[in-house]
Amino acid sequence: MRHTRFLALLAAVLLAACAQATPEQQIVNDAAAALGGGERIFAVRTLVLEGEGTQYNLGQDVTPEASGQTFTVTDARQAIDVAGGRMRVELTRRPNFTFFQGPQPQRQVNGVDGTVGYNVAPNGAATRVPDAVANDRRAGIFHHPITAVRAARDAMARLANPRTEGSESLVDVTTANGITFTLAIDATTKLPTRLMSRTDNTNLGDVVMETRFADYQDAGGLQSPTRLTQRVDDFTTAEYRVTKQTIDGDTGDLAAPADAVKASPPPPPTVAVEELARGIWYLAGGSHHSVLVEFADHMTLIESPQNDARSLAVIARAREVNPNKPVTELVNSHHHFDHSGGIRAAIAEGLTIITHQGNVALFENMAKRPHTIVPDALAKNPKPAMIKGIGQDTTLSDSSMTMQLLPYSGPHSETMLVAYFPRERLLVEADVYNPGGQVFMFAGPFLEELKKRNFRIDRIVPLHAKPAPWAQFVKEASLPVPTATN
Repeated sequence: MRHTRFLALLAAVLLAACAQATPEQQIVNDAAAALGGGERIFAVRTLVLEGEGTQYNLGQDVTPEASGQTFTVTDARQAIDVAGGRMRVELTRRPNFTFFQGPQPQRQVNGVDGTVGYNVAPNGAATRVPDAVANDRRAGIFHHPITAVRAARDAMARLANPRTEGSESLVDVTTANGITFTLAIDATTKLPTRLMSRTDNTNLGDVVMETRFADYQDAGGLQSPTRLTQRVDDFTTAEYRVTKQTIDGDTGDLAAPADAVKASPPPPPTVAVEELARGIWYLAGGSHHSVLVEFADHMTLIESPQNDARSLAVIARAREVNPNKPVTELVNSHHHFDHSGGIRAAIAEGLTIITHQGNVALFENMAKRPHTIVPDALAKNPKPAMIKGIGQDTTLSDSSMTMQLLPYSGPHSETMLVAYFPRERLLVEADVYNPGGQVFMFAGPFLEELKKRNFRIDRIVPLHAKPAPWAQFVKEASLPVPTATN
């Protein structure tokens, strides 16, 4: 009898041991219990968050180290079809700084439906975004405690690397559809504190997208945070206050617009060449342009914008203009990410970077950052970064060409370079003036600065628009700028 009881007790102990959760499962189970229960979480089908907040201008502030430029966000709505893997985000934002289009509100709509990511313009036109952007949005669906824990408890999810860091317990999650993220929970309350996923940034390389959760409140029987803070590595990118949250409510139509679904992949970058003057060519195409300058024994490129694809195409086209002279230098207009996204490509091609001295530290850091998630040209072909900073008017001249590089500190960027060609009477600039627009927020201060130098200029060459007569610039720079209206 005793022997029978002992065997029964042993079997019960072994059965309990087999059923005991692993450390990684326990972290997820604790989070589910703290949020309101695993069954309730797994039953969630939709999630709608509404609120307001602040967005920061990552990579676009007045200096590389600045972080004061913000947008005030209102009428924000994030609707998630949890089971269907679809999300749509709508918001209105108003810049709290001098901005291209002026101070008027901007309406933004974007979403993801399976593998299709899309943006919807104010006129209703839908465009498809690159697959990498769509993948980030797919990961963004899980940047909420309810969606993250729901995915982590799926039988097909893989959990790994349970660990403790300070007051948090962390676990790595790979969802059933292959999205990976790290979930952190408070060691005491067990409520999720943050979620991290890794992605590629053109300028910064391998980065961590993080969302921090705070101020939990009840929503449909579950605990849900009402304060969300988003970061990219060490840079805060947004802070949101949730004023209304609905579980299993109406999301509206989350299907990708037909135009976005049918869209073909974007074609390879094209570079059109236009001779502006002897030894100076305009390399145009898309939204960002470049200028090629020929000296006696080499050529210098002004601007390698956007990304590897655009910049490598520009460099290749520049070499075709005169195959007998090497392209040895790149002049960068300013640090903004859309104008410095090709810096690493230029380094990989052996070009010396010339930029405002205020950008040197940023570009040196960019050159060192790992790009393993999406290896770029420099990751595939490592080269030492050769970067020269300019802090005062500098003339590059030989028997064939004279180019003056002028540091300019304006409301758009305090670390800019402008190129002036005295013989050709050309001025090359980025962002401070785009002819033919409706608003010229930066042109007035720029004109006043140029008046001090008594330059003789016939044409201005913007890197976002076609060259224009100097008289047109003077006229449009003198127009009144709009002010904010309620």
